[in-house]
Formats: sequence, C-alpha cells, structure tokens
Amino acid sequence: MQLKQLLIATVLFIGVFSCKDEEKTIAEPLPEIIEPEPIKEFGFVLDDYIVKRDTIKSGDSFGEILERNHIGYPRIFNIAEKAKDSFDIRNLKAGKPYTLLCAKDSLQTPQCFIYQPNSIDYVVIKFADSIIAYNERKPISIVQKEASGIVMNNLSETMEQQGLPYTLINDMSDIYAWTINFFKLQKGDRFKIVYNQRFIEDTIPAGIQSIDAAYFKHKDQSFYAFNFEVDSVKNISDYFDENAKSLRRTFLKAPVQFSRISSRYNLNRRIAYYGYKLRPHKGTDFAAPIGTPILATANGTVEESTRRGGNGKYVKIKHSPTYSTQYLHMKNQNVKKGQFVKQGDVIGWVGMTGNTGGPHVCYRFWKNGKQVDPFKEKLPEAESIPDSLKPRYTDFIKPLKSQLDNIQFKDNKIDIPSEEETLTSNIQ
Repeated sequence: MQLKQLLIATVLFIGVFSCKDEEKTIAEPLPEIIEPEPIKEFGFVLDDYIVKRDTIKSGDSFGEILERNHIGYPRIFNIAEKAKDSFDIRNLKAGKPYTLLCAKDSLQTPQCFIYQPNSIDYVVIKFADSIIAYNERKPISIVQKEASGIVMNNLSETMEQQGLPYTLINDMSDIYAWTINFFKLQKGDRFKIVYNQRFIEDTIPAGIQSIDAAYFKHKDQSFYAFNFEVDSVKNISDYFDENAKSLRRTFLKAPVQFSRISSRYNLNRRIAYYGYKLRPHKGTDFAAPIGTPILATANGTVEESTRRGGNGKYVKIKHSPTYSTQYLHMKNQNVKKGQFVKQGDVIGWVGMTGNTGGPHVCYRFWKNGKQVDPFKEKLPEAESIPDSLKPRYTDFIKPLKSQLDNIQFKDNKIDIPSEEETLTSNIQ
C-alpha cells in the first residue's frame, strides 16, 4: 500500500514539472528580427550600388575618371554638355573627394558622379538613363554651446586645451580687437563664450556659425560683448557691451591676427648697418609667417595695389578724406585699385618683397596726408546703438548675460587660486 502511494506521488510530481516546463516553452516569444536601416547618403540608398570613393588627383579630369570606369568619350561628352548649366566639369579641384555610384553588373558601370567642393555642398550628375545634374547641400544643424577658460600663457593655447575650434580664437580676437590687447594678456585672465556651432547631419563639425555673447576679464576689468542686429533689412549686426556701447573702433589695431610688433613707428631711429645715420621709420612692423592674411583695418576704397621700390608689393586704402592706410612687403595682393573693401577683408598676404630682412607687413597710417603713429592717435569710435533700439537691446541681452554669468570657469587642470565671481548686472 505504501509502495503504491509512493508511485502515485512520484508520477504526480513528474507531471507537475513537465507541465511547468511546457508552459514556460509556450510562453517564450520568438525573437523579433529587426531589419537594419538602409544606409543613405547624398539622397541615395548606397546598398543599391557599388560605391567607389576617391579624391581628384593632380591632372585628373572628369573624362579621365569616367573613362577609367568603362564609359566612352562620346557618352562623356554628352554628359558634360547636359550638365554644364548646373556644374562646369572643368572646375574639379585636386584633393577634393568624389563618389561614383556604380551598377552591380560585371563592369560595375558608373551611373552617378558626386563631387564635393567642400564639406557641405555637393554636385550630383546622374546618367544611368537620362542625364540630370543638380547642386545640393548636406543638412546643417546649429547647436548652441558654451565655453570658458583661464589664461595661463596665451589665449590660443588655453582654447586649444579646451578642444575649441581654432576659428573661435580668431572670432574672439575680432570682437575684442580694440578693447583688449591680446598680445599682452596676463596669467589669470579669463573668458566665457556662448556660441553656435554648425554640424553636418548632426554629427560632423562644420565650423562656427556665430558668437552670441562673450565675457572677458582682463586686468581685473570685465568686458561683456553681445551680438545684436541693428539693421534687419541689410542684415547688419555688431557687438556691444552691457551699456549698448560699441566694442569696435573705426580702425582695427593690427592688420594681422596674433602677430607681434617687431618694429614701431620711430622718427629718431638709427641703424648700425647704415652707420647709425638717422633713418626714421614711419610705419609699424608686424612680424608674421609668409602667407599670413593681411586685413583691411577699416572700410575704404583701394587707392593703389602695385609694386614699387623698397615697398615691394603693397596696397594703399583711402578710408575718408582724413585717413588712409598702407600695407607693404606683401607676397601677393588680393585687391585691385578702385575696389571697395570692408574692415577685416583679406587684402593680401605677408611676404618679403622690397627691402625687408624678414617676413612682416609694414603698416603705415596717414592722417591728412601725413604719416603718423596710429597707436598714439585718438581714433573715432564706431557708432553705438541708436536710442530707439536701446529698450529692445536691453531685453535682448538679459537672458544672454544671465547665461554668461552662470557659466563656471574651467581651469584646464592647472592649479589656479579660485576666484569669487561677483558679477553684477549694469542693466537698468
């Protein structure tokens, strides 16, 4: 009797576990098969083609590229003719990338040629059946970012340690060109920036769009800068401080960025090479590597763009009936006589033409027809915000100033005494 009961209990026990295993097997769902997203670029599904990528080599032409890929010259000529309204195939430049989308046949016959003159724009020439050519741009997104830092040696080094784009350094120097001498920054000077960066397809950095606001503390003085549109019709904007005063002057301090003064304006200069005879120097020399861009220091019209004697290649600009500037020893000029230029335009490049012992630009400043030292002149300021726009400006900068004030300084992992920031608003 006991044996019979034991057998029945055993059978029931096995049955229960068998049922549980069965229920478990039935309850488990089958894994869902997720199809990978097709890879798209330039508006094409790349999996539909054999993709060949390369760069334009020196001496390459559109015809040679297609001929290497089994397209004959009559067909190439026809493609070039029908595409010329959208793109001149003679404009291919060495070093620029191109992509061929080819058919999945034995010859891998090209069906589309895509050329990228820069990181954003691209040209599509389709010729699988009919020939179509058009220009496109990759999607660009703008992301607002913040940055800060404490200067130890120079601004460039500090910003590079933060991994900031180099163009941001130049933009900062432009904003504060007349307010702060970036050649004489001090250890412990500090900055904050609110800027907009472009991204291609949300991932690839594509340069700086603009700086919305900046703060710089130099020699214990605080300098704010806010980018404000003063003319929406002409799309003109400029930088002003918290009191609506322009940060700019009519003239930039220097015609080259991040250079050093190698020789100043000096009417009593004597040189050993010439037997210590009096040889006045009526310009200011800015030493810089050959090829460094030379900038117009103010708006004006080019009076001369030529080469003459010891001046070498030079440009002279008339800014007003009172002021003119001259830029000597250029490698090459970038402007012609009669051309109007704006402050900051590249008018040439640093060189060693004429009488010069090293690469530099000799910057000469004329007032009422006489050469003077621009660093000793009280030059006119740029216009501040009109009274009619000041209420709108005050409202515009309030959130930007609050954003700047709340940015914490980064010390670049260098042991610097902390500073209690007591930034108070001057906005009424």
